[in-house]
Amino acid sequence: MQKGIALTGGLLARNTLLNVLGQAAPLVVALVTIPYIVRGLGEDGFGVLSLAWLLAGYFVLFEFGLGRAMTKFVAEALGKAEIETIAKLFWTTLGLHIVAGTVGGIALAAATPSLIGRVLNIPPPLVAETRITMYIVALSVPLTMALGALTGLLQAAQRFDLLTAIQIPSTALGYLIPAVGVALHFRLPGIVSFMLVSRLATAIVYLYLCVKVFPQLRRISIDSRRIPTLLAFGGWVTVCNLLIPILVSLDRFLIGSLLSMTAVTYYTVPFTAVSKLNVLPGGLTTVTFPAFSAMASVEKEAMERLYARSLKYLLLIMGPVVLTIILFSTNILRLWMGSEFAAKGSLVLQILALGMLLNGLSQIPANLLDGIGRPDLRAKLFMAYAVLYVGTLWFLIEKMGINGAALAWTMRAGLELVLFFGFAYRLMHLRPAVITENGLVKSLVTLMGLGAVMAAVAEKTAFAKGVVAMVALVLFSVIAWRYLLDKTEKTMLRGVLVRVPIVGGLAGAE
Repeated sequence: MQKGIALTGGLLARNTLLNVLGQAAPLVVALVTIPYIVRGLGEDGFGVLSLAWLLAGYFVLFEFGLGRAMTKFVAEALGKAEIETIAKLFWTTLGLHIVAGTVGGIALAAATPSLIGRVLNIPPPLVAETRITMYIVALSVPLTMALGALTGLLQAAQRFDLLTAIQIPSTALGYLIPAVGVALHFRLPGIVSFMLVSRLATAIVYLYLCVKVFPQLRRISIDSRRIPTLLAFGGWVTVCNLLIPILVSLDRFLIGSLLSMTAVTYYTVPFTAVSKLNVLPGGLTTVTFPAFSAMASVEKEAMERLYARSLKYLLLIMGPVVLTIILFSTNILRLWMGSEFAAKGSLVLQILALGMLLNGLSQIPANLLDGIGRPDLRAKLFMAYAVLYVGTLWFLIEKMGINGAALAWTMRAGLELVLFFGFAYRLMHLRPAVITENGLVKSLVTLMGLGAVMAAVAEKTAFAKGVVAMVALVLFSVIAWRYLLDKTEKTMLRGVLVRVPIVGGLAGAE
């Protein structure tokens, strides 16, 4: 890869599918192994294991957004065919990651005695094991940060075939190693040690692939002059990374404070279920962010098409799924969790499903803003409306209970979509015709028609709703294929569905 990347629609569609597959496939392993691990370690032991890796992930905030910054600038360099700058960007970022990770690991190790003795309620028989486990996890923090730089480089190069080929087995090992450890009667420190070794092996494989894709990386080159640029971009990303988890999870904390822990359960179950929809926009935006970065300054028309079509694809894929969840919310919860959950959580599930669609769509313009080098706009927006959101959330919870919390969450997602859309439109001077030319408006109208059909049978029996929904979804699919996708898109999708290389991509790393 010496002359940039040809960012064709087929490549981006294939990479999106690969990225979604890479995130979803290990979940199957998790579903099978987690019950066995819980039984083997006990609820307390499994809680310690989960908390340990959660803390390791939290200390990755010491990375200061440098991985995303590097992805943006490497993709930009590839778009401009400035290949000579890539090695300096990569090694500078990797060096910063290792230094920051070392600081984070030392901080976690130093905090371990206080965490175990004062903060966490660790059962006495597990205290010694937990202390050793936390020290091992502290060793993993620099390695976890280094993985961010390694995967970020491959994302910038659009090598999601290589990423998926490694991500699926490495993530699956995160569940298989504890399961095997339980079978061999290992204690927590032993299990976590083998997980650390697995992560080290993954990093070595990623580094090998990075060098295969970019042979110029064989010469280590660190450029301190690039540090301010990386930190300026990454600093705003860090602000977003700090604020987003708070804004996303604040509803459950306020429910627990204003209502009860039982109410938290009735809210969290539908929230957890519907949040899995994020794998779709997450898979798409991970691919489009480096693409936007590469296109922004050299291929504005192609970037506009990618932007409009990304919104359209999310509408056509997520929209019918969300409408189906809304229609069958009561039936879903009754089958999954029982009648009481269905009675108390059905409306929550419906409102949050709509919110997840709005949130997914908002990620497209948000990633466009990051791609053109304006992550500060996202951070400033989050800070600007945080107080308003807290007040709205508080008011609606008191007035409507958990349904009010879901409504406030969805209203926030809708506000973000409108504002991000407006910022992207103004900053990039997007042509209004881009939206109509690429079928986005027609897709929205068609989806609204599907929603109207499903709303008309909302009070019918489950069988009647099922028949109507099935017919409507088939008709929607036919209309989407015949009238909402153009000839180029159909050809692209046929090619993607015929062949999605994963392991075969390893052979073509150069």
